Amino acid sequence: MITAESLYRSANALAAHYRRFRVGERLLLTGHSHQAWPDCGLNGQQQAWLDAAEYLDQKWERAFAKAERVRRGFKRLLDDPDGHIALGSNTHEILVRFLSALPLAKRLRIVTTDGEFHSLRRQLDRMAEEGLELVKVPSSPASRVAERLSAAVDENTAAVIVSAVFYQTGHIVANLGTVLDACRRVGAHLLIDAYHALNVVPFSLKQQRLDGAFVTGGGYKYCQLGEGNAFLRFPADCRMRPSVTGWFSEFEALGAAGGDGTVGYGKGHARFAGSTYDPTSHYRAAEVFDFFEDQGLSPELLREVSQHQIGLLADCFDRLDANPDVITRDRSIPLSAIGGFLVLRSPVAAEICRLLHDRGVRTDCRDDALRLGPAPYLSDDQLKASMQILGNVLDNV
Repeated sequence: MITAESLYRSANALAAHYRRFRVGERLLLTGHSHQAWPDCGLNGQQQAWLDAAEYLDQKWERAFAKAERVRRGFKRLLDDPDGHIALGSNTHEILVRFLSALPLAKRLRIVTTDGEFHSLRRQLDRMAEEGLELVKVPSSPASRVAERLSAAVDENTAAVIVSAVFYQTGHIVANLGTVLDACRRVGAHLLIDAYHALNVVPFSLKQQRLDGAFVTGGGYKYCQLGEGNAFLRFPADCRMRPSVTGWFSEFEALGAAGGDGTVGYGKGHARFAGSTYDPTSHYRAAEVFDFFEDQGLSPELLREVSQHQIGLLADCFDRLDANPDVITRDRSIPLSAIGGFLVLRSPVAAEICRLLHDRGVRTDCRDDALRLGPAPYLSDDQLKASMQILGNVLDNV
């Protein structure tokens, strides 16, 4: 069984399972934007092709079984025995289905923050051009976001949409249960974007009293599932009728009406179902979910490892004693209040990112933020080597 200590050593106990990504040979601090995939994922992709070749149209029985395995994997990460999981290719697709189910003809107000990811930010901004009442509360400090969101909810609010971890800063949003309470008081819905929390920050719907919340996310980052594995978790008692709806929602009873001549919806996860898709991503994801469970890589263990790695990176950076006019980090909040990556702020972040890449250290950069995303397959020595190279780069900036 994998232990945290076995992941800190050289060689890292997981690295051998990621040979095709060569994680033991490369300094991959791109974990915030793209973690490596374990080798078993390739087996899934190959099996998807082989099943299509062997079974033709009858492949869907096997594909649906893989999709169900993916749903179980996300439910495990959400600590959610009761809700339903609808799958989609990306979170924008999922978001549009959710938005199409809101009573926007009667309630024009959506409350969110100024720190949301581009898919949501762009879509809501465009809808605001068409008359949506869009309210954005400040995302900083994250410790007060739940309070601000709750205060902004009124009788005209259709939904509150907020991240569990902000993608720009890594700051964790606490007390989301209080936002759900505020929504319930006026009949609004709460949608949480948990993409930057899943598999690096434990996110238990039971512990946070979020059984009535909608949750979206995907497998591209910390879950190591790759593209094509987004989801929408919705409450078991949900009876919403998304107007953007795919024919898979009536797959079990094609052409069925709602009883009064209206469009009918399938049971469970089918309520927010889409349409024909490429099942290859689910084959891959099913293999990776099995791998994580077989290795004992629980969200709690992964959080322990992540916090150790973030702490090591922060300590190494502080020892560099870099010119704060060139690069610095936010020390106003504890590392326990951030997710799975460390943000370094610099007016020349893009240049530093490029120079690190030229020297073999892969990082992620947006605007003035250089984001260092460790992963459980990296050893402490690899993290230290990366920060030593950063120090060399800063000497030449």
